[in-house]
Amino acid sequence: MATRPLAGDPGRPLRHALRRIGRTLTALLPKGLYARSLIIIITPVVLLQSVVAYVFMERHWQLVTQRLSAAVTSDIAALIDLHETYPDERDSERISRIAAERLVLDVEFRKSETLPPPGPKPFFSILDEALSDEIARQVGRPFWIDTVGRSNLIEIRIQLEDGVMRVIARRSLAYASNSHIFLVWMVGTSFVLLAVAILFLRNQIRPILKLAAAAEDFGRGREVEFRPRGAREVRQAGHAFIEMKRRIERAVESRTTMLNGVSHDLRTILTRFRLSLAVLGDTPETEDLKRDVDEMNRMLEGYLAFARGDAGETALRTDLRVLLEEIKADADRSGNPTSIDFVGDPTVTVRVDAFRRLLFNLVSNAARHGDRIAITANHETRWLVLHVDDDGPGIPPDYREEVFKPFLRLDEARNQDEGGSGLGLAIARDIARSHGGDIVLGDSPLGGLRATVRLPA
Repeated sequence: MATRPLAGDPGRPLRHALRRIGRTLTALLPKGLYARSLIIIITPVVLLQSVVAYVFMERHWQLVTQRLSAAVTSDIAALIDLHETYPDERDSERISRIAAERLVLDVEFRKSETLPPPGPKPFFSILDEALSDEIARQVGRPFWIDTVGRSNLIEIRIQLEDGVMRVIARRSLAYASNSHIFLVWMVGTSFVLLAVAILFLRNQIRPILKLAAAAEDFGRGREVEFRPRGAREVRQAGHAFIEMKRRIERAVESRTTMLNGVSHDLRTILTRFRLSLAVLGDTPETEDLKRDVDEMNRMLEGYLAFARGDAGETALRTDLRVLLEEIKADADRSGNPTSIDFVGDPTVTVRVDAFRRLLFNLVSNAARHGDRIAITANHETRWLVLHVDDDGPGIPPDYREEVFKPFLRLDEARNQDEGGSGLGLAIARDIARSHGGDIVLGDSPLGGLRATVRLPA
């Protein structure tokens, strides 16, 4: 039985278009809380001003101008009727005098004159449009107006049967000239309100930025001095951060105390083993047992170093060149020629002993499996990028994350002729992450393994 294919979704193109528009707007909008808060404040104010200005222009300003123009046009129409009723020249002078005294209009009747050619129309003028409409409606004669030439006056000329009637009136009689004051006050007060809002908003954002900076410093193992400030919710987050910091410090302190106790007890037992072996004398069996005791002691020290992590050390401004030179000297004495290439600011903020252990573990790992070692560092930006390269056999890409697991040793990947506890890379990554960075492994230009340390400094 044949079936009809389902019809396509007619709303799918619209949804795709809306998603594209949403992604575009998201990319264009600022990412910071301060900028987004300003947009949230400014956008309603601008929309409200636009609506109020439009309604004011459309309703109040235009309506008042139309009514004023209609009143002036009514006066002109009445003067034309008087002139046609009393066409005598002496009567025309009386009409001009009455218009000047009672209507504040400068009226002149010019015999045997025609209208001038039309002038340029203004691009946007409510007065020109309203006045033209009222003259055409109430007077119904050919006319010529000039609302542009003299800013404070308007000139109107009406074609009569015996000539032209010229009227000069103040612009304020036919035009709501003080309406712009409302717009000026509205815009001015809006700027004042926005300035006040920006100042208050900055004061509200500053505690959030301080909380973020304190959390970042704590994550990098640096000393944190933070007091909750700002709104109630921000203070609650600040107090929660301080309580979290205290709990982490208490947990680290209790773990360190426990490990110190375990270390003391185990070292006591190993010391008794050594004393017992020393009493037994030097025999082939005791030599094997001594090597086992030394291996146990080395594994114990590595485990304690990994578990302790030097968390109690304070971060200090340190000259990295000095540390690298110390590591280089140790590697050279071990028979592994090492080169150093440093670019940028040598001063970094690290926990010195922990960072020295990180470098020592990486260089020792490179020296164990290679002959040549190259150390390159770059600190031209706010990040420190450090590479440790060797010319050894390397590690297959599939195992480069696995080797960071504690006690993992890849027999088929690296040379295992020399002993090791399998904690060197795990300790190094733990130290790097406690500084807010990380360590990744890759291919070395020397043909072996490259360990890349990236730390915020």
